[in-house]
Amino acid sequence: MKYEPHDYQKYAIEYIKTHPLAAILLDMGLGKTSITLTAINDLLFDSFEVSRVLIIAPLRVARDTWKAEIQKWDHLKNLTYSVVVGSADERKAALCRKADIYIINRENVQWLVDNFPFDFDMVVIDELSSFKNHQAKRFKSLMQVRPQVKRVVGLTGTPAGNGLMDLWAEFKVIDMGKRLGRFITHYRDEFFIPDKRNGQVIYSYLPKPGAEEEIYRRISDISISMKASDHIKMPELVTSEYTVYLNAGERSAYDEMKKALILNLPEGEITAANAASLSGKLSQLANGSVYDDSKKRIDIHSRKLDALEDIIESANGKPLLVAYWFRHDLERISERLHKCHIPFVQLDSEDSIRRWNNGEIPVALIHPASAGHGLNLQSGGSTIVWYGLTWSLELYSQTIARLWRQGQTSKTVVVMHIVTDGTIDRQILTALKTKDKTQTALIAAVKANL
Repeated sequence: MKYEPHDYQKYAIEYIKTHPLAAILLDMGLGKTSITLTAINDLLFDSFEVSRVLIIAPLRVARDTWKAEIQKWDHLKNLTYSVVVGSADERKAALCRKADIYIINRENVQWLVDNFPFDFDMVVIDELSSFKNHQAKRFKSLMQVRPQVKRVVGLTGTPAGNGLMDLWAEFKVIDMGKRLGRFITHYRDEFFIPDKRNGQVIYSYLPKPGAEEEIYRRISDISISMKASDHIKMPELVTSEYTVYLNAGERSAYDEMKKALILNLPEGEITAANAASLSGKLSQLANGSVYDDSKKRIDIHSRKLDALEDIIESANGKPLLVAYWFRHDLERISERLHKCHIPFVQLDSEDSIRRWNNGEIPVALIHPASAGHGLNLQSGGSTIVWYGLTWSLELYSQTIARLWRQGQTSKTVVVMHIVTDGTIDRQILTALKTKDKTQTALIAAVKANL
């Protein structure tokens, strides 16, 4: 297929070529893969500035998406590539093959650094936000070899998905600490003040006045940002809530656990040892089931299942993508759909994705953590229902972008949230909106002036 880039794509291609260090903050659907491959192709064969490129990506994207894009476009026909996934032997064989580009999943970065000479002169990190944890093995391993790399490109649509603190590690991978400092402690001290704490233990930080603007200013010389709505005609995005209500007994059980961290049930005892665990337990309870200490599922209510059944019925055959979070969500949704004789599929294979995109099934179940990146699902429908919510803005945004993206033929994409009244569901939605304000501010601050 002939590649005819839009103006914004030409701008991004040229930016990568002229900036050895680049953070490309592109909204989902803007073609970041084809943009990056075109720039790599020019750097390899026109200017001869690079000779061996490593692309680091989520597993599914590394395995499928990058090679599909290389095969798709005529101008990339001379690019040779090797996909470094699978067993250790398969990965080793892939590294031994002669190629221009080597594509590896992020979980194997440490394996690569520990076992092979790192002779890549350009590294592309697809989903830069997956390197936001400076204590993760993948981050530490990449930093060991970072001084050997001439060119680094970071790609993401959500650079500050969980707040500005994430940016330190992401940009250190790119510039080795030149802009935001070499040490996370210095970054925290300069730009943040302690927020939630227990004695000497600090759980969260808040930006100091003016910190956001200064952080954006420091990274602006190596960053460009583009929003899909500015460059392509996107369908209208409509969000709504379907509120469900607990009865007195269900409310009492929820409140008891929230206050005491222990919920005593006839079927077993459920404990929440810390705040993170409590959050998970309360989210489970809001969805209708919890696991006891022996991992047995205990059903508390079916409010969300009833709501989902009503939503499916009112859709009258219109395809629905249903996002779930816990394993028992999947189990209970599957059981209810079977009972109601509603055809559905779990999106966990190429065949299930094909059937969804072909319009063969009315309901598809998706887990954000395993299917948020790299999937094109817009051909199958235009409505997503959040049965269970996630705290992660990145996973939330990426999942919605499976439908709300270029190629969506519907004029409207609907995002519906099933929310249990008076529960942690409301806090999660509020947190997502708050984080999105930070995200939007970051995007606007470094936005490309085309």
